[in-house]
Amino acid sequence: MMWNVRMRASKNRSQKSEVRSQNPKTYEIHISGAEGVYEDAEILKIVKEYTNRALNHPKGKPDNIVITLEQIKQIPQKVPMLPVITLKCNSPDKAKEMIFQILSDIGVPARTIKNSFKILTSPRTMRGAAIILKESGVRVEPDRERGVRVSRLGIEKNTEKILVRKLSKMKVSITTVKEALILASKVAAYTDVIAEICISDDPDYTIGYIASKRLGYIRIPNIKSHGQNYGGRVFIVRENTNINRLIKYLEKTPIIISGDIN
Repeated sequence: MMWNVRMRASKNRSQKSEVRSQNPKTYEIHISGAEGVYEDAEILKIVKEYTNRALNHPKGKPDNIVITLEQIKQIPQKVPMLPVITLKCNSPDKAKEMIFQILSDIGVPARTIKNSFKILTSPRTMRGAAIILKESGVRVEPDRERGVRVSRLGIEKNTEKILVRKLSKMKVSITTVKEALILASKVAAYTDVIAEICISDDPDYTIGYIASKRLGYIRIPNIKSHGQNYGGRVFIVRENTNINRLIKYLEKTPIIISGDIN
């Protein structure tokens, strides 16, 4: 039996009103999140790992930790893993320049890239990802506060072993890269997705990525300066994409990453 295990940790923050007679507004700050598809025997271990991650995050201690277990009743689709490439980059300005060049080369207009960066560098990070239309640069996910959460995703055991060995040789953060690569591979497998841009909202993690079926998974060091809390994900999609169908795939369709690793 397979289970989808999802963790979300957040902190409540009061926002003072300019009018003294009104009560302060409260909003949530996203602290940490993690998700994966696992077998019965792995559940206790994963719940413990996710809890420890939530309690020891650089963004601070959460007020709320929610761990959800859902039984997977569908047979997961098998999706290939994207090849991993790491670029040399020594500053956020250079990273932005590289991202503009890479996305421009595959036909993404400058306004769409600029709109993506506005979302990614906003001080108010959202829980999920934003969806932007390629040509118009319009943001189209129905709930901008929540975004779209990529869910129900896992990796075959043999594929995972090979990947971990490869990442160990690369001397990278194995858990961080593995989880991001699984997510990016699921997203890239959808026909209408042109590219994904991601900047971690972890202030201690300054490596971001661009990913797509055509480009692979491109790691970009120094995408932001150390200590900055902003970050997020943007999916750039074809102009005529059926957004409801895309969101259903991202949030509801179970997938397992399998096959050869380049």
